[in-house]
Amino acid sequence: MGGSLLLQLLTLVHILLCCKSLKMEFAIRHTWDSNPVDHDPIRISFSDEKSGLRMEVSGPFFNDPAAPSGEPGIAFPGLWDYEVVESFFLDSTKENYLEVELCPHGQHLILLLSGVGNAFYQQLPIDFTTTKSGDRWTGEAVIPWTYFPPNVNKMNSYVIHGSGAARTYEALYPIPKADIVEGQQPNFHRLEYFQDFRLQSIMGEDWVQPESDLWKGKA
Repeated sequence: MGGSLLLQLLTLVHILLCCKSLKMEFAIRHTWDSNPVDHDPIRISFSDEKSGLRMEVSGPFFNDPAAPSGEPGIAFPGLWDYEVVESFFLDSTKENYLEVELCPHGQHLILLLSGVGNAFYQQLPIDFTTTKSGDRWTGEAVIPWTYFPPNVNKMNSYVIHGSGAARTYEALYPIPKADIVEGQQPNFHRLEYFQDFRLQSIMGEDWVQPESDLWKGKA
């Protein structure tokens, strides 16, 4: 009986260690060209929401530019022209990637891309809510697993805010100073600067990503 109980306890410990989902947290501390930001950084976290990946955002609310004209909670095309936080999830072996854009005013934009900048689905629906309090905001989205390309192995995240000459582009993994050339402009589709990221690091090594008809023919 003692040996049987010990085996059950060891099995339970193994399940808890191997299958428990985790939260991954990041802070965006640099501009796209590797200068430090001059404000408290936007923070992003990823965790398990069973039906998809929970993405939480918190940080300064710049309120610049003004809010998009679209209804909160609804996809808005061209959201990158406004104040926005973006995360990209990439399968670097196929250049298939998911782009998630979240605006503090409540609009969102989802793009599925195959090949650099080549979107084949846009404005897919997600659950997304925001809360603004003074000069701070928080947002929470659930991104369905079917939106992710198979074999995600890289990620990058970005922040855009400001207008005109004060327009600011920030990156979790910026382009190194040594790689910047004169006249270069920000480009969030520089996939070579994305860094390692695996959904299994959140979901557990035994987790298998659900298959998706959205990505058929793109693998």
